[in-house]
Amino acid sequence: MERIDSKERRILTLTCCGHFLSHFNMLVFPAILIPLSTQLGMDMAYVLGLSFWMYLLFGITALPWGMAADRWGATVFLSIFYAGAGICGLMAAFFIDSPLKFSLCLAGIGLFSGIYHPVGLGWISKDIKRVSLGMAYNGMFGNLGLATAPLLAGLVNWIWSPKAVYIMLGIVNFAGLILMSIAPKSASDRKGAETKKSEPDDSQSSVRGFLVLLVAMMLGGIAYRGATVIMPAWFEIRNQDMYQWFSSLFGTGISKNLLATISMSFIYFIGMIGQYTGGHAAERFDLKLCYLLFHMFTIPAAFLMTWAFDIPLIILSLVYFFFLLGMQPVENTLVAKFTPARFHHSAYGAKFVLTFGVGSFSVKMIEIIKAKAGIAYVFPCLGTVSIILICVIILMIFKTPPLQSHDKSFIKENESV
Repeated sequence: MERIDSKERRILTLTCCGHFLSHFNMLVFPAILIPLSTQLGMDMAYVLGLSFWMYLLFGITALPWGMAADRWGATVFLSIFYAGAGICGLMAAFFIDSPLKFSLCLAGIGLFSGIYHPVGLGWISKDIKRVSLGMAYNGMFGNLGLATAPLLAGLVNWIWSPKAVYIMLGIVNFAGLILMSIAPKSASDRKGAETKKSEPDDSQSSVRGFLVLLVAMMLGGIAYRGATVIMPAWFEIRNQDMYQWFSSLFGTGISKNLLATISMSFIYFIGMIGQYTGGHAAERFDLKLCYLLFHMFTIPAAFLMTWAFDIPLIILSLVYFFFLLGMQPVENTLVAKFTPARFHHSAYGAKFVLTFGVGSFSVKMIEIIKAKAGIAYVFPCLGTVSIILICVIILMIFKTPPLQSHDKSFIKENESV
């Protein structure tokens, strides 16, 4: 039976809101990539490059944010996240017709949005008893942000303009500040407080496992960022028959961009089921085996999306993102398992430096592939990255002992009550 007390519910409310907004902030841009290219009169590959610093800062600032949270606590940095991203969102709307200034504003959004993952996930790992379940709920709200961003951005752009999209982004981030009034103190806010989580049993094995896991997470970040950035535009290009069918059904008022963003939202909503599935799998089975299997299922779908159109493309995308997103609670539990609780914010910071920081270079990779070979060749590259990732996970399995989620004993204790 799932038992979460009132304090844990407040923590999950705050962290789930933060996870929603961090991904919402990052996924607004690709949803309006083609309309923005049209407005600016620039090639899509060049406009895509404007977002590079946003995605890079979203990742590489995670470690310093995490180290700061280990020292000064989680709540103050979540407030900075909401305020900073809100201000930069409104500035992006104001400067949207100036590529350089707009790119700098996007960079600011990435900088402040980078606060969430090391701070929020570290807070869950320290103060939630059933870590995997907490990560699953938190991951579902991250997916909700992924799903809502293209849907709302597509609708707002369709009704108004790309400028209105970033006004909306600023407003929803400011709304997050209101929630901070219910924030309890985190374990890292309470200096000298003992955490519930035990230290890893074998420090040498844990360090070795964490280092190999960092490589796996870096490769996963490249696959994740590449797929999330390119899919809305790929749907807009490849789903022509679906667009014709919807146009005949609803009239010509619906745009290709709106249909593409609705499709992405649907896929991310299904990804929420993947997050929930991954969280429960992490509570019951060997963590590393779960991690391996979830990534393995993404590989065929990645390659097949190169040639797919319309409904088959939607189905393959559903499979790809179900498993790519579903593995995240497993991965986040592995981070907590391999590291001491007092360093959890920093450990998650190191993770997201690699997954989102190094992963941001997939934006440049896509830009180069699109210019030299064509956008369709992005997907075999993503599939190849996942094959290398599988090899790294296999190495981790053989180099470290089997792991169970550290909240499995909690489940057994409560099942006997």
